[in-house]
Amino acid sequence: VQLQASGGGLVQPGGSLRLSCAASGLTVSTYNMGWFRQAPGKEREFVGGIRWSGNTYGANAVKGRFTISRDNAKNTVDLQMNSVSPEDTAVYYCAAGSKTQILSTLLTPRGYSAWGQGTLVTVSS
Repeated sequence: VQLQASGGGLVQPGGSLRLSCAASGLTVSTYNMGWFRQAPGKEREFVGGIRWSGNTYGANAVKGRFTISRDNAKNTVDLQMNSVSPEDTAVYYCAAGSKTQILSTLLTPRGYSAWGQGTLVTVSS
């Protein structure tokens, strides 16, 4: 199993960025796929996810700004980031969890068994 996150970079406050997570060795439509981020000196935190059923779920901090989508043909999961702020600066990780995972673990890193290497997003003027 391999998850490859890409699309990170430098973006100005108020701008947009699209991250992509390409999966190999698993089919994203049969897993719960999550996005997490980790800023320097902080714990890894949940950003959003898309369940195997297609339902999406997001953290309060990014609701209305970030959206998650899935492309079954490409076997990818994307994170569209809009209206970013310096507080969004972090390494962003995609992760895969079993479709049978306990719902309460959807928002926690321990609920996911496969992780990508992360892509750095820096929001700065």
